[in-house]
Amino acid sequence: MSSRTLPLLFINLGGEMLYILDQRLRAQNIPADKAKKVMNDIITTMFNKKFLEELFKPQELYSKKALRTVFDRLAHASIMRLNQASMDKLYDLMTMAFKYQVLLCPRPKDILLVSFNHMDAIKDFVKDTPTILSQVDETYRQLIEMYTPLSHGEFQLIRQTLLIFFQDMHIRVSIFLKDKVQNSNGRFVLPTSGPVPHGTQVPSLIRIFSCTGEELSRQQFNNGGNYNAALREGSFEIFGDRVTKLGTNMYSVSRPVETHMSGTSKSSAQHTKVNAAPNPLAKEELNLLARLMGGLEVQKPGNTDMSLYDLQANAELAKIMGEFTESGDQSPGASSKGDDLLAMMDGL
Repeated sequence: MSSRTLPLLFINLGGEMLYILDQRLRAQNIPADKAKKVMNDIITTMFNKKFLEELFKPQELYSKKALRTVFDRLAHASIMRLNQASMDKLYDLMTMAFKYQVLLCPRPKDILLVSFNHMDAIKDFVKDTPTILSQVDETYRQLIEMYTPLSHGEFQLIRQTLLIFFQDMHIRVSIFLKDKVQNSNGRFVLPTSGPVPHGTQVPSLIRIFSCTGEELSRQQFNNGGNYNAALREGSFEIFGDRVTKLGTNMYSVSRPVETHMSGTSKSSAQHTKVNAAPNPLAKEELNLLARLMGGLEVQKPGNTDMSLYDLQANAELAKIMGEFTESGDQSPGASSKGDDLLAMMDGL
């Protein structure tokens, strides 16, 4: 198990959550100022300096319950409210989307490119809010500093850790089912076509060498797929072409689901132009989201309330996340209950 997996898991799941919430806010015609406040509040919370300091410390993944608690609180860090059923469906869609992206990464290191695609989109959400933008940029720098020096073996360990986390999750998603990349039992279908990992050759040739390194013979074989060479490597800098589309917004009307191991986009995700023609596959998924999630309740700032969900969350993380609770009107009983729960967490 890798001790450097948690930041990537959190940022990618958070990115998928923001894609879904952004779509639902627009679909339900929430006033632009309120929708922007919801997104800004959640992103501000997500990139809180103290929280990220804790998050980036080398550590094992939190339990599924603890991580779910974090996202419950994160989703309710603004004036928006989701009922329990809606939150369940939201979390299911987040996890299955990122699981699919991890499975399709041509190389373990490309998980970082997927993370940068999410970061690029988040940066675009807050491009008009400099204070939040600086928080996101700081996280970019932390990601680059921590992950770009890692070896291929360390990235492989990160990938294995993520797949172990996701291995029991088999929720069906209509956009995947329609595109035949997911079976009816919820398991994904991996492709036998598309670009091979950057730096590798299309499989079809066996070369035999002598003990002195001299090539003795060659033999061709049928690789059973329709592979082609990768055009170029994606950028691991703050700005640049990520090449892969994995991690971009699959709920956008202009973007079909990625079904190959890698994409060949001509510009970075944050500069992708929107096609006015609706994508029927994406529309189907948006309709599913509408049915699953129901209405988003956007309350007045003074009427917010937040519940605590899980006794098993990490103690230090719970204290940090507790600082994000809205300071709206709360009954004394609710407040003391929160203090008691956090005190119990301290003792774990």
